[in-house]
Amino acid sequence: MRPEIPGAFPGFEHVNRYWDRRHEFYAAKILPGEYYVTSHDEGIVTVLGSCVSACIRDRVTGVGGMNHFMLPQVNNASAADLSSTGINAATRYGSYAMEHMINDILKFGGRRENLEIKIAGGGKILRNMGDVGEKNIRFVRVYLATEKLRILSEDVGDVYPRKVQYFPETGQLRIKKLRSLHNETIVKREESYKQEIENNPVAGEVELF
Repeated sequence: MRPEIPGAFPGFEHVNRYWDRRHEFYAAKILPGEYYVTSHDEGIVTVLGSCVSACIRDRVTGVGGMNHFMLPQVNNASAADLSSTGINAATRYGSYAMEHMINDILKFGGRRENLEIKIAGGGKILRNMGDVGEKNIRFVRVYLATEKLRILSEDVGDVYPRKVQYFPETGQLRIKKLRSLHNETIVKREESYKQEIENNPVAGEVELF
């Protein structure tokens, strides 16, 4: 018998959640630019191309979340431009994506000293755009190092999209590399997302508390 769907934290009611019949768990599906935080026995799922997901949880309380983001290409910034100072618009965007999720994890009961982090994605799948995936990987590594948050494990790079399932309550991360694409849904979605973030400015500054 299917259990009742757990309640979502305030602010996350809009996220699409569904019952995964094959694996028998509730899953929150996030798209590029989104993140989800929970403390319940449910998964967070997404499909990554050149985007990156940071999977972060409090290993004591089980409060955690996963995001899905890409840095915009600002003035043709390359991976080498990403420094710990975070001075350009691209790194400000990535910091915004990371800090919002971390702050929500802390707000809903997590503690900074207990955070456990895994990262995934950054595949080289977008044509004629340089290695956007490598830039995203380098950003998240530099960002976490600057914040003195250690990466426990990672599955990044290569040329394949990834289907990702993350379970904050246990910390389990499942990754399936999609070695063949029957359509260009992932590519089109990320190209659309890229255009969106490059046409819209970062909405203010955020600081970790």
